[in-house]
Amino acid sequence: MELIPVAVQCPHCWEYFEALVDPSQGDQEYVEDCHVCCQPLVFTVTWPDPETPTVSAHPENP
Repeated sequence: MELIPVAVQCPHCWEYFEALVDPSQGDQEYVEDCHVCCQPLVFTVTWPDPETPTVSAHPENP
């Protein structure tokens, strides 16, 4: 299955970047660094629609 690109706004630097989400994993939570400022973010991915994920990002260490 293909990865789905989603736009995410970093809560540290407020820049948007593209993250890739694996739909075969279902709902998930994982840590990934911001692609702009390299701060760690916790991504929460849910699938209210099988084609379109809902993604939120918050600081790993608030």
